Parts: sequence; C-alpha cells; structure tokens
Amino acid sequence: MSGIVVVGAGQAGSSCVAKLRSLGFEGRITLIGSEPVPPYQRPPLSKKYLLGEMELERLFLRPESYYGEQGIDLRLNQEVTAIEPGARQVTVGSAPLRYDELVLTTGSVPRRLPAQIGGDLQGVHVVRDLRDVDAMAPEFQAGRQLLVIGGGYIGLEAAAVAAHRGLKVTLVEMADRILQRVAAKETSDYFRALHARHGVDIREGVGLERLTGETRVNGARLSDGNEIAVDFVIAGVGITPDTDLAEAAGLTIDNGISTDETGRTSDPHIWAAGDCASFPWRGQRLRLESVPNAIDMAECVAENIMGANKAYVPQPWFWSDQYDVKLQIAGLNSGYDRIVTRPGDSDGHVSFWYYKGETLLAVDAMNEPRAYMVGKRLIDAGKTADPAVVGDPESDLKALLKA
Repeated sequence: MSGIVVVGAGQAGSSCVAKLRSLGFEGRITLIGSEPVPPYQRPPLSKKYLLGEMELERLFLRPESYYGEQGIDLRLNQEVTAIEPGARQVTVGSAPLRYDELVLTTGSVPRRLPAQIGGDLQGVHVVRDLRDVDAMAPEFQAGRQLLVIGGGYIGLEAAAVAAHRGLKVTLVEMADRILQRVAAKETSDYFRALHARHGVDIREGVGLERLTGETRVNGARLSDGNEIAVDFVIAGVGITPDTDLAEAAGLTIDNGISTDETGRTSDPHIWAAGDCASFPWRGQRLRLESVPNAIDMAECVAENIMGANKAYVPQPWFWSDQYDVKLQIAGLNSGYDRIVTRPGDSDGHVSFWYYKGETLLAVDAMNEPRAYMVGKRLIDAGKTADPAVVGDPESDLKALLKA
C-alpha cells in the first residue's frame, strides 16, 4: 500500500493527517511542506508575532516531535513539482512518490503589485507566511512612513500593528469604502473611525498609480494625483487559491480546486481542502478563506477517505483583531438587504446583524462575544432572530436561543 500523501503543510494539511491517525488509519502518511518549519498558525503572524509578543515555537500547531511520534513522514522545505493522476504519484523535487489517496491543501498565494508600477522594488511586502513577516519586521520602527494598499482585513490589521508601533500610516483603498467586498457600510464606518482615532490616514476611492524609487521604494503616486513619501509598503490586495499543481494535473478548477460535497476532486483518488478548494453549497460554489474552514473541511476529507461518505457542511466564522477591538463574524452575509444594529454595554461595543427579509444571515460583533455566540448558534441551527428583539438593547439575546 502506497498510503496517503498530503501536499501543503498548513492548517488544513496538519488537521487532515492528525484526523487520519485519530480515526485509526495505520498506513503510511506523508505530509509535504515547502517551508522549513512545521505547520504553524498564520493569524498571529501579522499581530502578536510581528509585535514580538509570540515566539516562533508558540506558532507551531503541534510540536515537531508529534509527527514522528504519530508515524507521519513530515517533509519540510520540499516542493511537489508535478502530479501524475494515472500513475498515482507525485514528483517531490525530482523523485517520484506513489500514493493511494492524495490530498491537496496547498492554500492560497497573495496577489502582488505588478512590476511595471514598482511592485518589485525593495521595501514592498505582502503578508502571508513566516518569510513575509520576518522580512518586513525590521521595517517597523517608530516614526517611519508606511503605505498600506488595500482596505480589507489584511490591510487594516497591518495598519493597526504599525500605528501601535508608532509608525505614520497611510492606507489607500480603491473602492468607495474599506471592507466594501466583505462587510456592510456600518462595519466599514466603525473601523474607519477606529483607525482615525489611532492616527491612520485612510483614503477611500483612491488607487495606486505607481511606486517610485531606484532600487528601493521611496514614494507613491496615487490615482488622485497626490504624491507621498514612504519608507516601505504593504500590499493587502487579496489572495488567490493555489491551484497550479491541480490545473497542470488536469483537475477541474472553478474558483479553486473544484470538489464535490465530500471534498473529492474530479479525480476519484485526489481530494482538496482549505483555501485552495471550492465546494457546492446551497446551489452555488463556495470557497472560504478561514482557519475554521481549513480545519473542518480537512477533517471531513480525512473521514471520507476512511469511508464516511459525509457531506461537508460549513459553519462559517471569522475574526479580526485590531487595536483593542476583537471582531467576530458568524455566517455569510451574501445577499443581505438590511442591517439591524444592536448597541453594546460600552462605547465601541456593538453588533451588526445581517438579514435577508426576516432570515438572519450573519453577525459582525465588535467586542460583543455574547452577540456573536447567540448569532452563531442561531445561524448554525438554521434559525433566525426577531429583528425587533435584536435591535432592542434591553432585550435578552440568550432568550432567542429558546424560541
């Protein structure tokens, strides 16, 4: 028996191999990662790790010794260069490795600024993996000027860390407002005000024309004609699923590696999970970029490799930490037609509830863990919440769970 090969040693890959062992799989398991360190948490990279509040070893999802103890062949700093579905083998470097079942947990890659507008200048960074954050860490010195390009959560979190460290931060967002693609106007307004209180200069409806400098970036020309001096740049302009291997192998690609409801790809012996995978959900094809999805889908795939034939049903939730605000998001807000605001007990504590008609779709909760918890439990159970009750700050949210 050739065993199971998992390509991509991130959150999904680590979750998949651990689940296989916990379910009693006794065959060979190989986990292949391109980085020189064992699987680690990514969310703290741009926050506690960058701030120096978390050491490298604390990022690790499991001690490196775990993999050997579980009989998992963890291959670090290695690249899979090809998949041959007919032969059921992958090429690692130049060496073939056979498999019975293959799992692709290749994740995603950050979009980079084009070289023709200065994206290849020194001092231009992206935020995705340990190497990215280690490369930018020396730049974070008080008084320096940072330009953040992109007003999504990646850009806003980077701006928050920089402002906390005493840097002068300008953030430009080409869309009409920050978070336009992922959140309601109310959430955008909340975070715009939060960053303004911390001195971040947010410019909406403004794009980047080009970065300037000989070999290292020293300025930026914006689409509104303004020019600003910068010491370094962080591009937070989104990510794309890493599908190159799958596409070269002839697998179906549809907003990621296309899988059925069990996580199986167009090849019966190849599976996919996490950021790189899309799956059917409520009549559409969905791809989720989140830690919970990476874990849950990878574990579901492991169960199905073991014969469970179980449909993956996502229970989406996300979070973002900026300054002293913890944003927790439950559900998916796609298709909402109104927002109900529920004030919290203190200034800056609030939740926004997304509805389509009378149906609750999602909740954005800022420093409101109770609102988040109630909203998530209702959404996961397929229940809604009376908007009048939600909007009344004197009402008992927990009573909604008994309705």
